[in-house]
Amino acid sequence: MSSASGGQSLAAEAAATVDPRVTDIIRDAIIRGEYAPNQRLVEADLSAAFSASRATVRTALLELAGEGLVERLPNRGSRVRAISVDEAIEILEVRIGVEGLCAAKTAASLSDEDAAAFLRLRARMIESVSEGDLVEYSRLNLYLDVRIRELSHHATASDVLARLHAQSVRHQFKLSSRPKRAKVSVLEHAAIIDAVVARDPDAAERAVRNHLLSVIDALREVSSADSGPAHAS
Repeated sequence: MSSASGGQSLAAEAAATVDPRVTDIIRDAIIRGEYAPNQRLVEADLSAAFSASRATVRTALLELAGEGLVERLPNRGSRVRAISVDEAIEILEVRIGVEGLCAAKTAASLSDEDAAAFLRLRARMIESVSEGDLVEYSRLNLYLDVRIRELSHHATASDVLARLHAQSVRHQFKLSSRPKRAKVSVLEHAAIIDAVVARDPDAAERAVRNHLLSVIDALREVSSADSGPAHAS
């Protein structure tokens, strides 16, 4: 076999192990907390659960390791990467600048069609919180974040955000499942949409900043409550 045909064969084999569906399913399960931090991800079990080859599962885990959601352990397989609240807050602090940039760029070039779609999304988010459907609200949150990234047409910022968002979103998912937090969060997201639809880049950037600072405060509050009463100084 020639080196050229051998290279083509290896490339075809590698491509055959890539299945975005499997990667997406595992990613979503980690974000929703179905797999706990530090839980082992056994390739054979995942292969059976998702009717995929072990090579496909291995490729998916490698991709998620690149996103910072999975840890690859030498000679021990993979596990869900534990991301502390402190690390999640650091990630959110970085996201403030990059996500604000994307929102500003989206606001500056928004089409009438996309503006109408954002307003429909705004109504659905408010409705989901009003009805207590917090799972749907979390899904719509994720969609809003992705759509703003896409419409910013800023490839570098979008790539950075996709990686950072995946790492911190598990903590945000927990927050959004709390009814009181959801009622605050939905108003913050509505403000982001309003600024984007108004084609006001500065307001869009401020709305993103205000929202993410609010998330940071909420994470600190939850972390403090979970750790119990502080010792008297």
